[in-house]
Amino acid sequence: MALTPTDQTHALQIQAGTEGRRKGHKFELELANKINTIQTIPLRGDQLNYLFRGSEAETLIRKCLHFIGWDNCDSVEAIALGAIATAEEGKKWLRIQGVEVRACKNDILITLSKGDETKSIGVSVKQCDNKNPTNAQLYFTTATAFVNLLRSNNIGVSDTALNALKQFCGDNGYRPLDDATYVNRKVDPRRFFWEEIEPKGKKELEDILIKDQDSITRLLFQKAYLNDPFIPELLLHKTRKKEEGMKQEYALYSIDELVMLSGKSSRFNTRLYRVAKGSYVDPIGIQHEAPRFGIVQMQRGGQAQHPTQLQFNLKAGYFYHI
Repeated sequence: MALTPTDQTHALQIQAGTEGRRKGHKFELELANKINTIQTIPLRGDQLNYLFRGSEAETLIRKCLHFIGWDNCDSVEAIALGAIATAEEGKKWLRIQGVEVRACKNDILITLSKGDETKSIGVSVKQCDNKNPTNAQLYFTTATAFVNLLRSNNIGVSDTALNALKQFCGDNGYRPLDDATYVNRKVDPRRFFWEEIEPKGKKELEDILIKDQDSITRLLFQKAYLNDPFIPELLLHKTRKKEEGMKQEYALYSIDELVMLSGKSSRFNTRLYRVAKGSYVDPIGIQHEAPRFGIVQMQRGGQAQHPTQLQFNLKAGYFYHI
């Protein structure tokens, strides 16, 4: 693999984890290092399961071999990329295989070599350190950026639908509190809920999510940054905190498998819920529609730092149900 970082010190910092050593990236860095220290490279195995316990590194290599159609390889090299975008100091980019990488949907890039041939596979990594599985964030963006993502991938979205999505997110100028008509509103005035957004735009958005569900699911897994040179082809998900006396459990899929299984699990629908805590508790009897499709849940972010962001999460424990 032609690996030329901006400088040797920077590459070693990222791989060793002294930069961006947050809890989320620590696992990715450790996994990449495990792959790089494997003495005997495992052979390709049958891929009949998606849930595993034991060595993530060896199972991931087997999955890579299965994905590219090789029975074996001579060498494997892995580099963790997830820390690049969140590095707090120093340079925030690397040059990998002649390509400058500043931000990447991949968390680990694995390159397998066999004779004179090399192939690289991007891996997205999710993890949960709680006793029971929780929602995992898949994509975090704005209404405008999400619509631009769809449009740039040949999924047409009108401005009417975009404005309805801005209502859902509570963008400035699209909130109930921006309209005197809603002065006596009993629920959250900072945004419109899914059932309240402009009807024509709402129907268009639902039609798009129904018609293009699989394509949109794939985009959420593989696209996040403009000019991303390495899209993830595999997803490894640490399912829960390691149980006492047990090996770590994790799920492993190709993105193709995950999109297919997600689509088979359910199509676009809405689930009723009510806001039961916070600054704007719903009055008794009030419920809202939460949009979802397959294993993906769609919601307004609502965090203090980014309240109007559009957030897509993986359903908690999806790997036990699909």
